[in-house]
Amino acid sequence: MVALFFNDKELECPCCHKGANLMDATLLHILDTVREELGRPLRLTSAYRCPKHNEEVKGSPNSAHLDGKAVDISCSNSNLRMVLICLFVAHGIKRIGIAKTFIHIDVDETLPQSVMWLY
Repeated sequence: MVALFFNDKELECPCCHKGANLMDATLLHILDTVREELGRPLRLTSAYRCPKHNEEVKGSPNSAHLDGKAVDISCSNSNLRMVLICLFVAHGIKRIGIAKTFIHIDVDETLPQSVMWLY
């Protein structure tokens, strides 16, 4: 699936430049929908990760990023954080990680559902 608002460079692994074509279609659809409703760009800080890059960034060994089912979105203020979380939950996201500078969302149904965690 081609994303409307996100290009291959944003979706691929930064170390090997592969994986944009491995991104989950449902996740891309939700990202595009939220981006359109928000009316402003979303900056992805991480999308697909190859195993080597995932290890380098100390990602979980079973990270949804490895399967193209996760993204991290830059978010530096509480208002935007609240808006994004509400939009993503409204569109079916059931896995959210919250950090000081980003929000992680994923659609990996093999991992625990209806969870939210802090980094």
